[in-house]
Amino acid sequence: MRESKASMDRAKGPRGPVFRLTALASATVMGLSLAGCGAGRNAEADDDSHISFMLDWTPNTNHVGIYTARHLGYFKEAGVEVRILPTAQAGAETSVQNKVADVGFSKLSNLATFNSQGSSLKQVFNLGQHSVARWCSLASRTDIQTPRDFDGKTFVSFGSAEQTAVVKQMIRYAGGRGDFKRVTSGTNTFATLTSGKGDFAGFYANWEGVESQLKGPALHCFTQSEWGVPGNPDQLGFVVRSSWLDQPGHRKALQKFVTASMKGYNYALAHPDEAARILVQETKGSNIDPELARKSMESIVKEGYWLEQPGQKAISGMIDMNDAQSYLDFQFKAGTYKDARRGNPRKAPQAADLWTDRFVKEAAKQ
Repeated sequence: MRESKASMDRAKGPRGPVFRLTALASATVMGLSLAGCGAGRNAEADDDSHISFMLDWTPNTNHVGIYTARHLGYFKEAGVEVRILPTAQAGAETSVQNKVADVGFSKLSNLATFNSQGSSLKQVFNLGQHSVARWCSLASRTDIQTPRDFDGKTFVSFGSAEQTAVVKQMIRYAGGRGDFKRVTSGTNTFATLTSGKGDFAGFYANWEGVESQLKGPALHCFTQSEWGVPGNPDQLGFVVRSSWLDQPGHRKALQKFVTASMKGYNYALAHPDEAARILVQETKGSNIDPELARKSMESIVKEGYWLEQPGQKAISGMIDMNDAQSYLDFQFKAGTYKDARRGNPRKAPQAADLWTDRFVKEAAKQ
């Protein structure tokens, strides 16, 4: 499994909250290497009719709006041809930075880490308005009642500094010391917990939480915002290389892509069962469980993960800058970010430098 200091991988589900949105496993399963993803159209051509888009993980309901937009012809109507690329070993962020893909699926906290080390990435669309990260033990573990009980236990992790900072803060907020051991997960975090090799791990409520309810094992979970961690760590969506936007054709193509994708996500909110069916149909090689896809969409609609306020009918695509900056400031104080020389940056990454709202604002007008 690939891991960088910026991000982490899982080989099951869309990603546990291990603050990584890529996986070597999906590249292997799909039989497509990074070089293969880059074959074909030159990603640098100033072209307003083509977009190459790289996933962060195996297809899941986080991507449902893109597959829905393709299936229903929204991209065609907008005048843009979209190639959806499976994630590569290097990850979506590196692939975008290295001109392998025009657009990638990532999250603001990942961009903060990459840009601190010299990349130049910018987020242009945000799906995650509320955190879906959960920190869980098996429900059968009656000795774990609050995050304080993680003290001295074994965390199933991939070594991320960002993840470590979150867990330490939760434990300390609950009255503990923040000391715990770590074990690297295999291909299945559920299996690592049930085997007894680990005591707690990170999961996502809208996929693995649903999977737990459908198939077990039952989990006992904690939300980090309730245990002293500020902001939203799950502001995830589309990212591009800043200099790629210098070309007028690229900006036009991206606008078409963002507008059609938002239309796809809004369709998914209004027709969750049909969107789940489309996702399964469009990604047959991934063997997504249809019931998991359906229940995941049901959870997304019920909990309003993509909506700024309850009762809204359409996504905004925007980032809550206060949530974003408070989380980046927290991670900076924890020493998570490093510069290209592995030193400490002089100040926290600034959400305003990592984000532009120009494309979602224009999409909202159409």
